[in-house]
Amino acid sequence: MKIYLAGPEVFLPDAQEIGAAKKAVCAEYGLEGLFPLDGGLDLSGLTQRQAGLAIYDANIALIEAADGCIANVTPFRGPSLDPGTAYEIGHMRGLGKPVFAYSNDVRLFAARTRAFCGVSGARDEEGLLIEDFGLTDNLMIDGAAVCSGSPILCEDKEGVLDDLAAFRACAARAADILLETRT
Repeated sequence: MKIYLAGPEVFLPDAQEIGAAKKAVCAEYGLEGLFPLDGGLDLSGLTQRQAGLAIYDANIALIEAADGCIANVTPFRGPSLDPGTAYEIGHMRGLGKPVFAYSNDVRLFAARTRAFCGVSGARDEEGLLIEDFGLTDNLMIDGAAVCSGSPILCEDKEGVLDDLAAFRACAARAADILLETRT
């Protein structure tokens, strides 16, 4: 079973090494990890725009080749997950494929949003309601994971993007569910 590895790790300086480590964990559980940087793209000679769209196409091909997705929804540059990861989750669910997710931040979405906005009430400084359903992230993200058979798994790692403890637990859960449905 192939599993797409969504998350903001692609932005880290050691992205290739983290991707390799995640793929090795997947292999321990009988899964083939597909990391976004696996495309082997030659971006030379392309404009920035062309390169960005080529990366998009390569990632969509990996998503569509996968049987499911493990997504790192640890907050990234704000109180919520990386927007590219959110898109990948939605695309995967739109294909009817399962999404398994984890976060290295145990705080709930509402608490993180209030802290980010510097408020304590139900609304932010612009008067906009703060989503508060007792979930890990936006309700659509949690819903994608729950509908796939597993809530978002969380570890208290202070939001560190590259810690693999929660990823390992998520990979084990994904393998249990995916490999069980295969038989």
